[in-house]
Amino acid sequence: MTFTTTLSEHRLMLTPLSVETLQVNLGKLCNQACKHCHVDAGPKRTEMMTREAIERCLEILARSPTITKLDLTGGAPELNDHFDFFVAEATKLGKHVIVRHNLTVTLDAHPISGKSMEYLPELFRTHRVEVISSLPYFQERETDSQRGAGVYAKSIASLRLLNAVGYGDEASGLILNLVYNPVGAYLPPEQAAIERQFKDELWKRHRIVFNNLYVITNMPINRFRHFLERAELYDTYMTKLMNAFNPAAAEGVMCRSLISVGYDGTLYDCDFNQMLHLPVNHGAPATIWDFDLDMLLQRSIVFGEHCYGCTAGAGSSCGGATVAKG
Repeated sequence: MTFTTTLSEHRLMLTPLSVETLQVNLGKLCNQACKHCHVDAGPKRTEMMTREAIERCLEILARSPTITKLDLTGGAPELNDHFDFFVAEATKLGKHVIVRHNLTVTLDAHPISGKSMEYLPELFRTHRVEVISSLPYFQERETDSQRGAGVYAKSIASLRLLNAVGYGDEASGLILNLVYNPVGAYLPPEQAAIERQFKDELWKRHRIVFNNLYVITNMPINRFRHFLERAELYDTYMTKLMNAFNPAAAEGVMCRSLISVGYDGTLYDCDFNQMLHLPVNHGAPATIWDFDLDMLLQRSIVFGEHCYGCTAGAGSSCGGATVAKG
């Protein structure tokens, strides 16, 4: 059954509600090459957003008071040469900046220039950036299984650096959120329960604190889809997602309040559509160069079978579950 058929059966019309977040992919270069990565990012990727495109995004933010959040992603967005500029200028505009930070990028030298990235925690603190970091599990074996040998140890070291400048401390207002992806072809557990477990274990093992844990369903696209197909688990996984479809989760999908921008300036309904090369629907502005907020609010959202990943169980978005348990 197609996703649009499922929506029709539940009499759901998922139209845009607003554009509160501009999510910008700064490039596919990354210091890691994780098994679940839907971006297919890695150290050998060369795609990168230009300074000119970043300046155009800043123009859009300046002219769009209803867009209150800038969500920077990649790859590792920090590896874009103009990352620091983008963060500083967006902050000057009064926008809340979010960075999808993989933790280890702070401790690894830039894969092209070789420059040190250890300044990042202080940069984040200066501009009060919200940091969202993926940590597959609070134990080493599971994390390294998904993200590569040695990633867990570096992630813990990076978390300590963030804690040292105030991140994760409720009194500081510096937000550090972690992201949990299941290791394998499974649906994520209930968010509140595993958040409690992560907080307890990371404090007990490493004296690390953070604010929230987001659980995100692994999307059956790109690198994770290839893993599923090699393991002959793709059909089984898709059946799990379809059987777990939740109308309440569908109502809260992130594409209703977000626009995704590719490194080349192309506009998409979400980051996942971006990686599948499914741009915004016909009639809507195609790129940042002809960006029109009113027209984007009138667009039809482009859906596909991968959208079952965002609507299974408690839902999945860039901010974790979209509905509370029960």
